[in-house]
Amino acid sequence: MNSNTLRPAKLPSTSEMYRALCDRDSEYEGVFFVGVKTTGIFCRPTCPARKPLQKNINFYSCVGEALSAGFRACKRCRPMEVFGEAPVWLAELLDALDANPKARWTDNDLREFGVQPSRVRRWFKSTHGMTFQSYQRSRRLASARGQIKAEKASVTHAALDAGYDSASGFQEAFQKLFETTPGKSNQTQPMFVNRILTPLGPMICAANESGVHLLEFADRQLLEMQIKRVKKLTDCKFVVGENDFHIQMKAELDEYFAGELQHFQTPIVLKGTKFQEQVWQQLLLIPYAETKSYNWIARKIKNSEAQRAVGKANGDNRFAIVVPCHRVIRSDGSLSGYGGGIWRKRWLLDHEQSTIS
Repeated sequence: MNSNTLRPAKLPSTSEMYRALCDRDSEYEGVFFVGVKTTGIFCRPTCPARKPLQKNINFYSCVGEALSAGFRACKRCRPMEVFGEAPVWLAELLDALDANPKARWTDNDLREFGVQPSRVRRWFKSTHGMTFQSYQRSRRLASARGQIKAEKASVTHAALDAGYDSASGFQEAFQKLFETTPGKSNQTQPMFVNRILTPLGPMICAANESGVHLLEFADRQLLEMQIKRVKKLTDCKFVVGENDFHIQMKAELDEYFAGELQHFQTPIVLKGTKFQEQVWQQLLLIPYAETKSYNWIARKIKNSEAQRAVGKANGDNRFAIVVPCHRVIRSDGSLSGYGGGIWRKRWLLDHEQSTIS
């Protein structure tokens, strides 16, 4: 699904959009597209091409508007694709990696496969925040941990199966990643983390055997702090991978953005202070496409003087969209802060309203 399939929300001001374009601000991905009159192409806000003069551009709220105006898609930033989606040149390599996750790809292997190692490195660093080698390693180790736990395999057998030439090399890498030794791995539980691509940008989803513990936009400033909180609450180690809860959450998000789902069923684990959990439970009671005030939540938890504390608990919510803190607004009807950015809050509210109107 791309942004062309969704009803557009209202555009920000022209000055705000031009500022975002000049800054290549990723928070505005999916909010607008820019048509360059001198070239006849349209781009994302984050396009790496040289920025045109403001008099030479038009802003559009969706891909369909830009195409209807006669612009063609930019070949550099690929605005027709979902933001964060793997590019065409990388898709075959990722398929090969999925088919054989225990393989150890070297730079020579990548060249023989037809891709440049430097290009692969840049994409993995910008998209996943890690090198391609680190990505491979975390997948091999996560697989090995599952083998040790599920099959009670020996450390030596798991090491060789994971592509390590020696048990000592595997033990060192395993301990660095999981902060425990392979022999004690049954005493700790990995928290599998992966991306879910959405029309509003990639989201980070973290889940273990109990359910989803984190669902947040990848560019949120407090994401690292949220990860640390989950790690402290669960005593888990974050590793690249996914389980059935990731798959279910992705399917439900797709349905939500298509306007076909109003209530999420994927199990989530709400852990926080007693006050935070009270607030989050009230957020779950706000009906789809409706809004409530901070004062309403404070009264619901029988603490009418706690509006400021309610706002902070809202900001500490670790489940964007699913625990709908975007449906909380000020008493005067204006929009207040949102961890994913005010533009996303505005978009989500407009999107929900459009699906029931």
